[in-house]
Amino acid sequence: MSIDRPERTGPVSAARRRDVIDALRRGAVPESGLDLLATGLGRFESALDAELDAVASGASVFKAVRGEYGSGKTFFTRWLGERAKRRNFAVAEIQVSETETPLHKLETVYRRLTERLTTSGFPPSALRPVVDAWFYALEEDSLAAGAAEEDLAEAVEQLMAARLTDVSRHAPSFATALRGYRTALTSGDEVTAAAVMAWLGGQPHVAASARRAAGVRGDLDHFGAFGFLQGLLTVLRDSGHKGLFVVLDEVETLQRVRSDARDKALNALRQLIDEVHSGRFPGLYLLITGTPAFYEGQQGVQRLAPLAQRLATDFSTDLRFDNPRAVQVRLPGFTQESLVGLGTTIRDLYADGIHDSERVRTVVDDAYIAELAAAVGGALGGRVGVAPRLFLKKLVGDVLDRVDQFDDFDPRKHYALTVKAAEMSEVERNAAADSPDEIELDLP
Repeated sequence: MSIDRPERTGPVSAARRRDVIDALRRGAVPESGLDLLATGLGRFESALDAELDAVASGASVFKAVRGEYGSGKTFFTRWLGERAKRRNFAVAEIQVSETETPLHKLETVYRRLTERLTTSGFPPSALRPVVDAWFYALEEDSLAAGAAEEDLAEAVEQLMAARLTDVSRHAPSFATALRGYRTALTSGDEVTAAAVMAWLGGQPHVAASARRAAGVRGDLDHFGAFGFLQGLLTVLRDSGHKGLFVVLDEVETLQRVRSDARDKALNALRQLIDEVHSGRFPGLYLLITGTPAFYEGQQGVQRLAPLAQRLATDFSTDLRFDNPRAVQVRLPGFTQESLVGLGTTIRDLYADGIHDSERVRTVVDDAYIAELAAAVGGALGGRVGVAPRLFLKKLVGDVLDRVDQFDDFDPRKHYALTVKAAEMSEVERNAAADSPDEIELDLP
């Protein structure tokens, strides 16, 4: 990554600064405020913003991100999710896993999507607030069209049927459940309303009495998930949202599942891509993340030729000529230079929020940050690319906090870097291993 540092568009609020610093102190990727840390992502901004704008206008986009462990894939997706939220998108981040969210079971993927659904105004799960806002919008539109108060219920029913015409062709039960939810609400039956909303979110084992009241049967299956996603996109659009940004994170875990499940999952991914490109999901931006081994290895994308063809991207040229408009983009990971640039950005952000900011900038100067970055990289076998999380955790928790709290603390005199196995991720422990025998391998 280049060392370009993020530009601040204005003063940073105390709460926003605190949230970012607290997350880094815990060794986590912040949930928000990522534009403050977006070192090296400037080259993607124009192309990605254009794609988000196209989706907001009714298009659909599929994107694949590749990068080694520690290269910042989670950071990248949350940074892009923040940009989507600023455009009034709903956002959902889903961790793909064999046990919790198997990709070949699209009904489970849809359920996780609704569980993780968030908007700029509501945390997960925002499904019910979104649906309530949709019904409110239908009422407002009906009144604006001249419906009288006494005829409002019938007018809303007619407008709802018109808005869900396309969805009803593929998932008639989605529209039926919406009617059942509204009926339960208007009759004051909160228990049934909550149960029907759970069914709309793809939850299994909803009480039979609630399903009967709503006029639906059974649970959502693999084939119905596409129709429900269409319905959700319609509800989001009509309730004022510009689109839906969905991340399928850590798709590389498919390489470690049984071969039959892996083949089904790869085919499900191929189906998703084709449906997005067919225009079935207007307003959807679908992004997946994976390692280069997943995209290039025989246990990943290359195992299914049609999928490999859809994701094929030329990375043989110099990194600086990578095309950010391509279906697949790569994150090169951090260098010593870019790690130092990120460290100075965090140092300045931290200093801006305390009383004696000048002392922090003087004691933890750029030269010391470079020394700490080199030391952390050295502790990880020289693999600077996997060092950012641990480096920022040490910088904030071990250095900046102490400089802020203790007037006589000097990290050059009083601090020696220690990195314990218990505080490292699996990837970091592998990088720190002294010999190949110490490297942890996760074999199928």
